[in-house]
Amino acid sequence: MSDLLPIFPLPNVVLFPNVFLPLHIFEPRYREMVADAVASDRMIGMVLLRPGWDRDYEGTPPVYPVGCSGVITHVEALADGRFNIVLRGLERFRIVDEDRTRSYRRAHAEPVFEMPLRNDDRAAIRTQRSKLEALLAPSVERTGTFRSGGDLKMPAAMPDEDLVNALAQYLDLEPLEKQALLEKPCLRSRAESLVELLEMKVMMARTPGVSNVAH
Repeated sequence: MSDLLPIFPLPNVVLFPNVFLPLHIFEPRYREMVADAVASDRMIGMVLLRPGWDRDYEGTPPVYPVGCSGVITHVEALADGRFNIVLRGLERFRIVDEDRTRSYRRAHAEPVFEMPLRNDDRAAIRTQRSKLEALLAPSVERTGTFRSGGDLKMPAAMPDEDLVNALAQYLDLEPLEKQALLEKPCLRSRAESLVELLEMKVMMARTPGVSNVAH
């Protein structure tokens, strides 16, 4: 990770390790950020803005300290100075302090490592994966998502870590719910929390007058 990591604060986006994120860059300060990143190590850190960010968006509104770094794997420079980019999540980080000498924010950041998994953790994660498959089956039936060979199953070849992180990022969850998942100390706790979150949303969806926001 760079000594000074450019950070891109957004109110509704949380990046997870090894998950891809397309972004359209149009603000002048973030155009400069992307241009500088492409000219160096192609690294950007995604962080979530704290509630109340809209009162100081043009300045430096508070962000959650834990984010995820990403490497720019694709960049399209448009004629008017905007960019279309794709980030691939790399690793979680914690902001120690910020450098504000440029138009965009940069952070001194330290890595946040996942807690190592024990053998019983792996078995527990497989159980949570089966629960996720069962919870998401109704959505799969409607949309075809995760459909493979006619079976309502998630991609069997996808490693557990990549699958849990992809679901945490791509499912229609609240930004603060995604941030809480990102901050979980290990894959097992993230998978268990994701299952609990979806079970709660399914239960709410079955309650009259409460809409389902998980699917």
